[in-house]
Amino acid sequence: MEQYKQEFIEFMVDSDVLRFGEFTLKSGRKSPFFMNAGLYVTGAQLTKLGEYYAKAIHDNYGDDFDVLFGPAYKGIPLSVATTMAFHRLYGKEIRYCSNRKEAKDHGDAGILLGSPIKDGDKVVIIEDVTTSGKSIEETFPIIKAQGDVEIVGLMVSLNRMEKGKGTKSALVEIKEKYGFDANAIVTMEDVVEHLYNKPYKGRVVIDDTIKAAIDKYYVQYGAEK
Repeated sequence: MEQYKQEFIEFMVDSDVLRFGEFTLKSGRKSPFFMNAGLYVTGAQLTKLGEYYAKAIHDNYGDDFDVLFGPAYKGIPLSVATTMAFHRLYGKEIRYCSNRKEAKDHGDAGILLGSPIKDGDKVVIIEDVTTSGKSIEETFPIIKAQGDVEIVGLMVSLNRMEKGKGTKSALVEIKEKYGFDANAIVTMEDVVEHLYNKPYKGRVVIDDTIKAAIDKYYVQYGAEK
């Protein structure tokens, strides 16, 4: 596993963004882990987060794209932080764009925030996590409505590796439905590999009890590989 992926897993734990216990998801599933990117709130955290996303995007998609699109609301700070990091790390100017939940009819009017998207643009979508792919159903037509635009791929922070609407993961379903790649900085498999029964800052984050709960969850909800 790449060094930055190991560091990102520890960063999620340090930021209290990745938690273990018992959580009820929007889908109604009872999950032994939960990730909340809304808890990245400081300048230092957002700086680091942007860098991890930038490295993962560069690893998977290179730098041959023009716009980083972050769906409202959590995608807005993600897209801003990552465009800044991408320029800092790779010297490439990428424009950021996000959508409004409601179109604005005065001043900076329209449905989009940040850069307009125009014919010929190549776009990477950035999100925190996706379980069902519902947000892409909303995002895809917004981007495509802007003109002759190519969506290069999607990047999320964590691949939960669980069933989406069918038997495959949401990221695989997105790729099959829309025709563009969908990747994550790390997978839950990476997380377990890095944290299981390994002391981190004086404690074991994933012990035998939590590991058993994760295994049980994937017996029921794990996606086909």
